[in-house]
Amino acid sequence: MNLPFASQIDALLPQTQCTRCGYPACRPYAEAIASGEVDIDQCPPGGQAGVDALARLLGRESKRLDPNFGIESPPTVALIDEEVCIGCTKCIQACPVDAIVGAAKRMHTIIVAECTGCELCIPPCPVDCITMVATASKPLDHIEILSRAALAKQRFESRNRRLARKSGDRTSQRESTRRAETPSTMPINRDAVLAAIARGKAKRAAKLTDRDGSSS
Repeated sequence: MNLPFASQIDALLPQTQCTRCGYPACRPYAEAIASGEVDIDQCPPGGQAGVDALARLLGRESKRLDPNFGIESPPTVALIDEEVCIGCTKCIQACPVDAIVGAAKRMHTIIVAECTGCELCIPPCPVDCITMVATASKPLDHIEILSRAALAKQRFESRNRRLARKSGDRTSQRESTRRAETPSTMPINRDAVLAAIARGKAKRAAKLTDRDGSSS
């Protein structure tokens, strides 16, 4: 796969990381397009303008956005009903750009300027306290989409690095614990063990002799 070419495709995607295209993030979708596995019409947040931009990059005729993956719509952000929120943190774990703040059993809230409208926080909420609110009356043009995408990508990559560090720390801690709990596999020198036992017996015998001599 031509990774620089995949990067060019990725740069034209909205970086919502919404998974509607069928891939876990924008970059894997870009790589699939670059390798010819999928078509350019599977990104609803990018809209028709995004499909057109991808077609120009690839030097092919454009096509309509595939409605099987969703429809183009005005941008939205998540809104948490703070009176209903129980502080379960499941939405925080689901947000791909760290746009939700809160703590366990504490009220959560959305950082509106950082929310990409991916909707991934809605399914895991056990009390259905999250809704999507439109922030514009019509879909954004592609220039506006890409201006937002740059910041969203930075936050997504920053989150991934943070999670990788935490995962690495946990792995390192588990490995240290495992080493501490695992018996030594060094070969045992049987002669040295027997010699140490013999020395111990000799010392105990000498102490008994000294004690008997002192008592007499």
